[in-house]
Amino acid sequence: MPKNKGKGGKNRKRGKNEADDEKRELVFKEDGQEYAQVLRMLGNGRCEAMCIDGTKRLCHIRGKMHKKVWIAAGDIILVGLRDYQDDKADVILKYMPDEARLLKAYGELPESTRLNEGIAGGIDDEDDGAGDNYIEFEDEDIDKI
Repeated sequence: MPKNKGKGGKNRKRGKNEADDEKRELVFKEDGQEYAQVLRMLGNGRCEAMCIDGTKRLCHIRGKMHKKVWIAAGDIILVGLRDYQDDKADVILKYMPDEARLLKAYGELPESTRLNEGIAGGIDDEDDGAGDNYIEFEDEDIDKI
């Protein structure tokens, strides 16, 4: 059998993106680019996104991001618009949740945009009547059980 000449297996390769958590410079849109929010993932490196200008576009995830940057529904992304196809765009960058909050604070995103911040953020943002989701039992009810 041949001797292994590599430096490790798949778990070593998976750990390559650990340095991505560092603070990076906030990237704003330029000409031919637009902010968008992912509506749903379609598979095959594509997603459907609602751009800030009000157009729903089919977006293609570029090869540099494919299988390295995970995009989910509700994420804020930067898309490059196509000159020849208005209903299609290319995903250039995915904004982290804190970067999306900064964009909203700077006025780049409209106030009506709901930022998807995962499970923890979604519970707080729903509505103030959080007690409606729970059933309250009286002490007498517990004794009957």
